[in-house]
Amino acid sequence: MIQIRPGVAADIPQVFDLVMELAVYEKAADQVTNTPEQMLQDGFGPNPSFGFLVAEDDEKNQIIGIALYYYRYSTWKGKRLYLEDIIVTENYRGMGIGKLLLDETIVTARQTNCTGMMWQVLDWNKPAIGFYQQFGTRFDDGWTNCHLDF
Repeated sequence: MIQIRPGVAADIPQVFDLVMELAVYEKAADQVTNTPEQMLQDGFGPNPSFGFLVAEDDEKNQIIGIALYYYRYSTWKGKRLYLEDIIVTENYRGMGIGKLLLDETIVTARQTNCTGMMWQVLDWNKPAIGFYQQFGTRFDDGWTNCHLDF
């Protein structure tokens, strides 16, 4: 049985494994500079900067998916939930776990008085685009992502 629940500090090692699995899938493992220790501090320190939900296989006592999010503020829309990543481990893809995670993330956004959600998807990731389309997602054109790394 699959259970969706809020993430806790003890989940971080398994969550980080999923992060690395995603980085390998996106051919960007060499770009990961985060660590489990940093995630623990950033998620459970005095000023948490993110939250997450986990999908757990109760029979195996294993985290098989996550939805990691944080809050941002839009001058036009107000408080928004930004979904950083939904990750489902490869052996569990196609079983509806991503939908369970996204559904519960939507509930979280509504319960925390957000006016909506935002996220990004790589233009080459056709399975993810198809997944998000089933929710009636609006895809923006004309925006370029900008990054400043320190």
